[in-house]
Amino acid sequence: MKVKFCRTEVEFPSEKLGELRDSNELLNDLSALNSRIEQDGYLLLRDFFDRETVLKARDAIVRYMDENNALVKGTPLLEAVMPRTGKEVRMTGQSVITHHPQSLQLFENSKLFDFFKLFFEDDAVTYDYKWLRAVGNENFTGCHYDVVYMGRGSKNVHTVWIPIGEIPVSQGTLAICEGSHNLESFARLRNTYGGIDVDRDMISEGWFSSDPYEITDKFGGRWLTTNFNPGDILIFGLYTLHASTTNLTDKFRISCDIRFQPKGEKMDDRWAGKSPVGHYAWGKDERKERPISELRKEWGI
Repeated sequence: MKVKFCRTEVEFPSEKLGELRDSNELLNDLSALNSRIEQDGYLLLRDFFDRETVLKARDAIVRYMDENNALVKGTPLLEAVMPRTGKEVRMTGQSVITHHPQSLQLFENSKLFDFFKLFFEDDAVTYDYKWLRAVGNENFTGCHYDVVYMGRGSKNVHTVWIPIGEIPVSQGTLAICEGSHNLESFARLRNTYGGIDVDRDMISEGWFSSDPYEITDKFGGRWLTTNFNPGDILIFGLYTLHASTTNLTDKFRISCDIRFQPKGEKMDDRWAGKSPVGHYAWGKDERKERPISELRKEWGI
């Protein structure tokens, strides 16, 4: 099947874009889970949530989108069909929908806290800020480490990517660069790009690249993704490089990133509290910002 990965057309599954492997058989085995994420850089867990919990959250989200005139009138609401104009509704960090009771039943589900308590061997806490997104046609996420956006606290922060509905690769799934978290060939990338802070350093673009195959050509690794169903989740750390395939459909891709860390470790205060401040400098004054291309020249990568 032909899909687009960022701007590149590619066959899936193939050597250039392979299949993520699930880790369901390792649940409740702390040693095995730690070994797997150290090896792969991610944990894919199928059917982690009850399907109905996910669909109830989706119902609340698409109704909010419809109230904001983002969906085609007269089409099935749960399909989230986008208009030709592709109007998108900002939901990232918007507590009116991210903290809607049906949303929170998913985003702060007790199963997540139980899982991370086992995983961290410590009580787990989550950021109050939720990265809820509806990604439109021909849109994608470029290649990046999460640490550049949220690296001021614990380095044990883990992202949970939650597909809110059925998401095939053609609709814009998250893709992981296997090996980017620990291969020696990525060390220079982790130590340069992985050391920036988009607010402190006033970087105009948080992505290292919008070309995933520039990454594998320069540093190695392999890109992996999969088709996702309601209930699946993908977990990864701050130094796992990731991006997304491109949404080629006429329906919004609805997903949410949430973050967990050990309770006893420092939290990046941009994302915590009743009204998180979020990014306070990045994207605020482009006259003062430095392009990532300029930094890449300095780093020699």
